[in-house]
Amino acid sequence: MRRRDLLRGSTLLPLAMVPLPGTYSLAAAAAPPPLPDEPSGFDGSTVRGIARELAAKPYQAPDATLPEGYAKLSYDQYRAIRFDPGQALWRGAGVPFEVQLFHRGFLYTDRVDIYEVADGKARALRYRPELFDLGGQTPPTGDLGFAGFRIHAPLNRHDVLDEICAFLGASYFRAVAKKQGYGVSARGLAVKTGDPGGEEFPVFKAFWLERPQPRAGSVVVHALLDGPSAAASFRFTIRPGEETLFDVETVIYPRSHIAQLGLAPMTSMFYFGPNDRKRVDDYRSAVHDSDGLAIWTGWSEQLWRPLTNPAALQISSFSDVNPRGFGLVQRRHDFVAYNDLEARYERRPSLWAETIGNAGQGAVQLVEIPTNREIHDNIVAFWRPAEPLRAKTEFVFNYRLHWCWDRPAEGDFAKVVATGSGAAGAEKTRLFVIDFSGDRLKQAAGETRLRADVSGDHGKIGNVVAQPNPEINGWRVSFELSPSGSAVELRAQLFAGDRAVSEAWLYRWTA
Repeated sequence: MRRRDLLRGSTLLPLAMVPLPGTYSLAAAAAPPPLPDEPSGFDGSTVRGIARELAAKPYQAPDATLPEGYAKLSYDQYRAIRFDPGQALWRGAGVPFEVQLFHRGFLYTDRVDIYEVADGKARALRYRPELFDLGGQTPPTGDLGFAGFRIHAPLNRHDVLDEICAFLGASYFRAVAKKQGYGVSARGLAVKTGDPGGEEFPVFKAFWLERPQPRAGSVVVHALLDGPSAAASFRFTIRPGEETLFDVETVIYPRSHIAQLGLAPMTSMFYFGPNDRKRVDDYRSAVHDSDGLAIWTGWSEQLWRPLTNPAALQISSFSDVNPRGFGLVQRRHDFVAYNDLEARYERRPSLWAETIGNAGQGAVQLVEIPTNREIHDNIVAFWRPAEPLRAKTEFVFNYRLHWCWDRPAEGDFAKVVATGSGAAGAEKTRLFVIDFSGDRLKQAAGETRLRADVSGDHGKIGNVVAQPNPEINGWRVSFELSPSGSAVELRAQLFAGDRAVSEAWLYRWTA
């Protein structure tokens, strides 16, 4: 089991009574510095100052000390521990948000300190066993701290508080919009992702939750991130709704020179789909939290790269200057596309990162990792600046995360709605079929015959056909590839005369 399974089912976890004997006192462990007893002053610069001071000191790993029974909890034992909703933060306070806390244990051993901010003061939230139904576990003594938290607010009904987001594990967090279920997740920072020497996983060490006003449509969360290479401050302004928005302000303080930094990182799962069913024997049509990477470039070009489950690690870079945005998108939202009554992949959100201000020169990077099971998050995407971050400097990056059904974009370019691939008649020849849909196709098709522009950097492209697809009120492009070498980079796009009317479809075929 992985983090994604726990978050996906966090609101509906059944209780299992599995008692563990014995008692434990935190006094026997290397306890962290005590939280302040009295509220302390807090303003918009507080976390930034803490991060700056933290980066000037050697890195210290987070406190992971736990009672033996809690450190060795199984998945079922951990999910049996439930927070008492009656003790949620802000319950009965007349505000439209509530906060529930995650217990430490299982995969989530790192201690996270959590504070409430009200009237310019930060008050530490204290661990008490009474906050939880411990599922038969022996209550620990001392301040155990928390593993993370989740926020509830009216989303699908005005009189019901639904879970809208959760922060749990390293610097991971995820959210949903109206009528969605958990899927793709975001992270604070990605450091050395795909590096042969191993990836760093910075962690959120502390959070400050601002008490919202009675009729507020948003809630503000501050976070302190720390890792071997950098410390950072984050400010999240969270607005749930038809599209749930996170306005993210981050300031990074590198301890050391960082050449491989990923900003606005997001993580998802792609096991198989119509374009890639290699090594899969499964009754379902597709299994994935996201089916493509969408990019809106600084030159206003809109790109679509279907995801794959490769035989070996693949890293793809899409160079750009001041991109408008990028994201991991779940484009199919009909049940028959997946045929899974339990996972309901058609309800998974898309996650779009909209850059605020100038991101400069760099690249959107896509990392695809082989997996043989759907429980593993094997897809990562992020923005990598061209210039490394230098030690002892300050780096500011602001962006907006959209948890939505599809990427937001201007214009009416037709979108790729499906990609299929299979064997063609000739030996080693591959057939690709791409469906496009959008209003611009209808208008353009009435003016002139549409044509498909298809190219590849190796091999031979043949039998290119562009034709109407009345089943989707769109167009279908098909072509055959006779590959040469072990990899071919492909591109396809629909044109009306010399005018592009669709996204550019990009694909990497590998032997």
